[in-house]
Amino acid sequence: MKYVIVALLAAIVVLLAVIIIRMLRFKPKAGPAVYDDEIVFDKDKAVDGLRALVKCKTISHSNTDFEDNEEFQKLLNMLPELYPNVHSACEYIQFPDRGILFKWKGKNDGNPAILMAHYDVVPVGEEGWEKPPFEGVIEDGVLWGRGTLDTKVTMNAALSAADNLIAQGFTPENDVYFAFSGGEEINGKGAEHIVEWFAEKNITPELVVDEGGAVVEDVFPGVTAPCGMIGIAEKGVVNIGYRTKSNGGHASAPKPHTPVGILARACARVENKPFKSHITKPIAEMFDTLGRHSNFVYRMVFANLWCFAFVLDILCKKQGGELNALMRTTVAFTQMEGSSAPNVIPPEAMMVSNVRLNSEDTIDSAIEYIKKTIDDDDVEVSVLHGFNASRISKTDCKGWDIVASSVASTWKGTIVTPYLMMQASDSRHYGKISDRVYRFSAMDLTKEERSTIHGHNERIRIETIHKSVEFYIRLLKQC
Repeated sequence: MKYVIVALLAAIVVLLAVIIIRMLRFKPKAGPAVYDDEIVFDKDKAVDGLRALVKCKTISHSNTDFEDNEEFQKLLNMLPELYPNVHSACEYIQFPDRGILFKWKGKNDGNPAILMAHYDVVPVGEEGWEKPPFEGVIEDGVLWGRGTLDTKVTMNAALSAADNLIAQGFTPENDVYFAFSGGEEINGKGAEHIVEWFAEKNITPELVVDEGGAVVEDVFPGVTAPCGMIGIAEKGVVNIGYRTKSNGGHASAPKPHTPVGILARACARVENKPFKSHITKPIAEMFDTLGRHSNFVYRMVFANLWCFAFVLDILCKKQGGELNALMRTTVAFTQMEGSSAPNVIPPEAMMVSNVRLNSEDTIDSAIEYIKKTIDDDDVEVSVLHGFNASRISKTDCKGWDIVASSVASTWKGTIVTPYLMMQASDSRHYGKISDRVYRFSAMDLTKEERSTIHGHNERIRIETIHKSVEFYIRLLKQC
């Protein structure tokens, strides 16, 4: 027995030594190249450009009867005035479903760059705003308005950057395309038409940049420095419907389980049995980057995931939130419908869940897992609408280096890292033609600012507008 105890203690000592040694070796890696060259452009004109775009009420709706086509056309008509050098130097192509494309011819015929954004915005409840959402109010160094962050800022920044560079006599090494959609918020087909055009012409981009991450703080445990989050993939999305039927009747004499009760039980079963976690490439690279900048305890965890992955998994399951969503497919029940009267048992009840798919899961595998978890033949489960996770992009290539360097050079002291984007964007369509699609909204945003996206009082600091243009100028100079 004595020898067993000694052997056990020795094994524990060896295990601890391995954990500590791995943690001590888990030091920050060299970051992307950082350049200190001076960036010169017309800052006032860049602000005026975004302000003009914001004044266009380009609100998209799944029901086109609620859309104002004149507002969309007004925005397109003002582009030559706002960005005259782009208009004169670039070829302009218009696609169905409000897709537009500018082609800036480069010196050579290498793989081009594609810079994306969307110019439609989500609806507005104006009564909840402190400032009018479509008047472009500037006050105390802040521009207010729907679309200032999502994503007229990047449309304006990319075009303003090109407009200034063209004025300075600059020509990119290879072609640059500016691809914009007017229906992203409703999963419109504008971006798909553009991608089909690229595919037909066998154009393979060196890089594609669209909305996604930003420069943010306090987003990773134990890391205090600002982080430049560049999405190299995005989760899939599927809305799933659940339905059960009964004979209905008066609520005074219910059976043991009503339709609503049956669905409630199904809901509880799914919520109590989360999907399996997966440390996919985007997450593994994020852990390997940011984990090295974390504090002592978290560095020990992320340096030894072979030992502590189960602990991380338990914490994610209990706390939920963003870290948990990065690790697994998530299910959020969002809608339920039953009887139209409080004293009537409904003949039919339904509910809907919004499922965000990890790249290790698919629509088919998620449906199978949910049906197995519910384990109730009285509940009909069906797909309402959805698409699988995007293609995962490379980080060991020129395209990544250009984007990462542009982030690090624009926001000095930022830790640049890959990550997994949990929201959906038009960029997922570009996986058809490229594995170098990067999701980065060229801004540094506080948590409070991020909360205004799709919410009340969306607004942007004037200095953020300037930084956004600076980022695109740095990027274009490397294309």
